Amino acid sequence: MKVLVTGGAGFIGSHIVHWLRRAGYEVVTADNLQTGKRANLPADVPLYELDIRDQAGLADLFAAERPQAVVHQAALANVRESMEDPITYAEVNIIGTLHLLELVKDYNCTKFIFASTGGAVYGEGSFPNRKAVEGDEEGRPSPGSPSLPFTEDSRPQPKDNYGANKLSCEHYIELYNQNYDLPYVILRYANVYGPRQDANGEAGVVAIFTGAMLSDQATHITGDGGQQRDFVYVDDVARANILALNSELSGTYNVGTGFPTDINTLYRQLADLTGYGRTPSRLPRPAGEVRATWLNCSKAGQELGWEAEIDLSEGLRRTVEWARTAAVTA
Repeated sequence: MKVLVTGGAGFIGSHIVHWLRRAGYEVVTADNLQTGKRANLPADVPLYELDIRDQAGLADLFAAERPQAVVHQAALANVRESMEDPITYAEVNIIGTLHLLELVKDYNCTKFIFASTGGAVYGEGSFPNRKAVEGDEEGRPSPGSPSLPFTEDSRPQPKDNYGANKLSCEHYIELYNQNYDLPYVILRYANVYGPRQDANGEAGVVAIFTGAMLSDQATHITGDGGQQRDFVYVDDVARANILALNSELSGTYNVGTGFPTDINTLYRQLADLTGYGRTPSRLPRPAGEVRATWLNCSKAGQELGWEAEIDLSEGLRRTVEWARTAAVTA
């Protein structure tokens, strides 16, 4: 089977490409190289340098390559930027996805795998332990907010434009399934981290902290650092995409560890790994940032046979090791 990976030269996409090749798939990629890098891909993997807003360019790609499945990773994914530039985010994330869905329909592709976000689609959750938000009135969820961890049945309530974009795409994908029998899997990622994540390009607090600490630069934490996130290692995410592609099921699945880690704890772990001794400055929490989000991933375990295998301590160790090597060879 030939698989098109959009955003294939990016952080997550390039890992998926390597896992697809390892599994025996033929792979072609599309990436505008805004944050992706050609060096992330094997030299013999075709790369079409185009933006998913380029409808004619995508049509030419499909006509030339005729992929049988699409793994759609390309997106603008910075929560704060999405609040500052909602139009561009909607054009890339929603209109670009619709361009792909039309081509997937026209070429009768056998599967559409979509990278959504569990970190932004669900919005603010209610803490099982109310002490976790004591003294943080702004971060308290509104009445009726779903309890944590989020399941796929939790009511989505995105607080930022990026999350709203992804939720809109989910609705369109389900529409194409209902009207055109398009097999699909939507994967709602937690906070993905790992090698190849660019501290200066793509969003990701692990990469940002690691890059600053290894170069002994100043660091900062927004708010009080008590924000809680579900950090999932990129190889686990790539493996989820392979299992989704191989599955005959259509549906939506959370992809995370199921365990929350607050930003202060993450900071201390990375400081220990990098030998960083500075104290972070504190900045106000930005609009659209949720206080806490982590995911229940039991559905993925039961139906896809997937669960996270790399715990945070090991994942951070691998990430710092890679970053050290990358800094030396840069």
